[in-house]
Amino acid sequence: MADTPLRALVADDEEPALAELVYLLQQDPRIGSLRTASDGAEALKILQDTDLDVVFCDIKMPGLDGIDLARVLSKFASRPQIVFVTAYDEHAVAAFDLEATDYVMKPVRQERLAEAVRRVVTQGAPVGLQSPEESDDEVIAVELAGVTRFVQRSTVRYVEAQGDYARLHTGQNSHLVRIPLSTLEERWRDAGFTRIHRSTLVALQHVDEMRVDGGRCSVRVGEDWLPVSRRHTRELRDLLVRSTSLK
Repeated sequence: MADTPLRALVADDEEPALAELVYLLQQDPRIGSLRTASDGAEALKILQDTDLDVVFCDIKMPGLDGIDLARVLSKFASRPQIVFVTAYDEHAVAAFDLEATDYVMKPVRQERLAEAVRRVVTQGAPVGLQSPEESDDEVIAVELAGVTRFVQRSTVRYVEAQGDYARLHTGQNSHLVRIPLSTLEERWRDAGFTRIHRSTLVALQHVDEMRVDGGRCSVRVGEDWLPVSRRHTRELRDLLVRSTSLK
């Protein structure tokens, strides 16, 4: 896909927004063919009859909206990537749950749309054309000061449970996402995250030091010291030794 122009579909019930998005995408040499739909139902009919690489779709459309369309597409044996293009930021978490490639806010800027196309190309490229970080690194939608941003999993040092939410710590910043810690533990286990406490997940690659003092274990991640519960101490020590020996 990195060398083949993308086959794209644009779905939006507002004609001016549809025309603007089509115009912007036509300026990108990575976009090949372009189909359009004025609502989710029309988009679904096209997708059932045509193999496409990516759908750029609005969320608030009459009948079958963008989120519903993405849910249907998730059941396809070979589904196109989804890029939501919307004026509303409150659907970012749902978009993340549906594994959307990107979430672009209206009014759409050319450079922001170009970044979305880059992400589509990167995710669809053969593994040999990607760096390890690009091929496996999940992107998480977060809200910061009313703006939806995207955080790469590889930048997350540790995660703290906060009720049904989780707080992602990335260096100097932290981001609250509406995902239970148990879900992230299962999803990110193979990416090197492990539970060290009932309320904490840590990325092994970001652990700088492990200390046992008075029978209590803790680890240093950057400038933060995190407690390790007794039940997780031995497993964590074994994982750290194993990860070090593999370097």
